[in-house]
Amino acid sequence: MTTPITLALSKGRIFEETLPLLRAAGIEVLEDPETSRKLILATNQPHVRVVLVRASDVPTYVQHGGADAGVAGRDVLIEHGVEGLYLPLDLGIARCRMSVAVREDFDYAAAVRQGARLRVATKYTRIAREHFAEKGVHVDLIKLYGSMELAPLTGLADAIVDLVSTGGTLRANKLVEVERIMDISSRLVVNQAALKLKREPLRALIDAFAKAAA
Repeated sequence: MTTPITLALSKGRIFEETLPLLRAAGIEVLEDPETSRKLILATNQPHVRVVLVRASDVPTYVQHGGADAGVAGRDVLIEHGVEGLYLPLDLGIARCRMSVAVREDFDYAAAVRQGARLRVATKYTRIAREHFAEKGVHVDLIKLYGSMELAPLTGLADAIVDLVSTGGTLRANKLVEVERIMDISSRLVVNQAALKLKREPLRALIDAFAKAAA
């Protein structure tokens, strides 16, 4: 009997872009997460199931054994930390970038040059803190969980640190990208204990993902 595997995924772009990799591994998810109310989805492989969790919770589920493996963005992994996690593959999916953005009329270069203390709104406090510390810029970080673009428009913050894909949302809200911090893509993460206990099925999954992502 094949050892069962639980894979943690988040709805949306990561789920959609992971599907072709799963198919390459011979795994078809049997229900659409957008229409199903279920949080645990069966696949055509009786030993593989998918659990749907928030993107920010994927590393936690994998780290503590709620899932054997998962797919998480580099941004989420940096914020969470990777202790207890094995990261065998950059899958090259859900690509975007982490950037600093400000209002069109805000002189970011002058503010940074003068050594002003910036108010920065972000969900990614660790990434923002490290980025500005490396630049020697003093910042007050304001943690937000959504609608980041509102912060500069309402005067809550001078700048935001957020994920940018096409930049369309920034332009629509009269914000400009002034600094690119890092490129982001999603990675396969594996529970280290599961890798020992379920070595064969997990290795087969990793190898299939590696081949499909190449």
